[in-house]
Amino acid sequence: MKHKKKQGIALEGTPNFLLHQWLPLLSFFAIISSCQSVHFYGQALSKSLLYFESQRSGHLPHNQRVTWRHHSGLDDGLEQGVDLVGGYYDAGDNVKFGLPMAFTITMLSWGVIEYGKQIKDAGEYTHALEAIKWGTDYFIKAHTHPNVLWAEVGDGDTDHYCWQRPEDMTTSRQAYKVDESSPGSDLAGETSAAMAAASVVFRETNPHYSQLLLHHAQQLFEFGDKYRGKYDESIGVAKGYYTSVSGYMDELLWAALWLYKATSKEQYLEYVLENAYAFGGITWTMEEFSWDVKYVGVQIIASMLLKEERHNIKHKHVLEEYRSKGEHYICACLNKNNVTNVRRTPGGLLYTRQWNNMQYVSNAAFLLTVYSDYLGTTNQMLDCPKGMVGPQEIFSFAKSQIDYILGSNPMAASYLVGYGLNYPKRVHHRGASIESYKKNKGFIGCTQGYDNWYTRHDPNPNVLDGALVGGPDSDDQFRDERWNYMQTEACTYNTAPLVGVFAKLSRLEVDHVSLNTPLIASS
Repeated sequence: MKHKKKQGIALEGTPNFLLHQWLPLLSFFAIISSCQSVHFYGQALSKSLLYFESQRSGHLPHNQRVTWRHHSGLDDGLEQGVDLVGGYYDAGDNVKFGLPMAFTITMLSWGVIEYGKQIKDAGEYTHALEAIKWGTDYFIKAHTHPNVLWAEVGDGDTDHYCWQRPEDMTTSRQAYKVDESSPGSDLAGETSAAMAAASVVFRETNPHYSQLLLHHAQQLFEFGDKYRGKYDESIGVAKGYYTSVSGYMDELLWAALWLYKATSKEQYLEYVLENAYAFGGITWTMEEFSWDVKYVGVQIIASMLLKEERHNIKHKHVLEEYRSKGEHYICACLNKNNVTNVRRTPGGLLYTRQWNNMQYVSNAAFLLTVYSDYLGTTNQMLDCPKGMVGPQEIFSFAKSQIDYILGSNPMAASYLVGYGLNYPKRVHHRGASIESYKKNKGFIGCTQGYDNWYTRHDPNPNVLDGALVGGPDSDDQFRDERWNYMQTEACTYNTAPLVGVFAKLSRLEVDHVSLNTPLIASS
């Protein structure tokens, strides 16, 4: 290799024998610097939970930490004679979409169920429970009758005409529901799953609330199962924004499985087993897990039931079928299948599709982490077509995806807003991109927001801490532009799966520092 003049280091006139001694050391520091291999997972965890406060709709509480936000959507549901104040905006717009909101709460709850101790150790347990409860409180309001669930407030078409802070909204706040004549089994199923998972979370700290959630979860599951249909067939305004491409059968399996975890009632497990084939649970092999496609989540949870002895005789055959399909996904992420694997960018990031790819990455990192823990506690290996894989290797890959998100990537950029120095400054987000309501209480109109704020090249005046943006393209390239919504828009369901993984890594980070042991043991 040819030696070139080094910039920024005074090496001129240095004796050759000393130069040759220093060069390896200098190269080592250069590599460490460029890779940004040291990450602060506890800080990332704290910021990820802050993000959900930025997305709150409704009357904000006295302990609201994101102070650039203010009350909004205080008349939601008024025209329909129902109280729909609260809940979350899904992304950079001001619509409350029920399906992705419910999935967000399911994943937050699952993270707390798996990694609650680590979240407590990091001092973030209260914030995690508050993030979940902000969603479930809204679902209780939205479930006004056993067979009625309010699915959406506002609509994407009118919302996209305006660029306004939530506090200034002038767009339609019409609310839409599913019921017996206009079914929505996918929405009812996901909301049931969210409330069942949350009931597990609150079982010890708030048992009355836990029982209330479970009551709603059971009613919603019965509603979704009895009156079957896709919610976007009943609510046309959802099409093109959150179309349920996978249908509703995965959500019904998903809900039944979470109800089984919450109640231990055999009827729910029997539902998952008896419908395993007809509903696609043991026939579909998938390479993605998302707010729309739940099959892999069902397969992974069903797989882990095998460790419980009571399932080994009666249900083993079907659970093994679920496991086979779930492990196909794990192997696909690890590039260990013979044919169907998840693509990767040159920098090593899992790549599913161009629009908001990071949602698939964060979900994969969570599932890989959970499954690696399961294999580790049961002393098992993963048998992929291309060879056996140990739990530490699975977790190491999950960590590589997290580290990529936090800055270990070709652009040396953090895709978690507010983390590190080089993160997206022009996130596609109405509230963050316009001067805070606390600073400027003057009304900002529909087109005024586009004219005065959307088109600015300046960084957003408010930092959307903890938001995971859509992320880079298939070549690891990223353009930090407000108009580039495919890459710079963040969503609640992007960040939700990260909470549990950040917590686990944060605990390992603390142990690594205090005990001077490797962050991840070699496989």
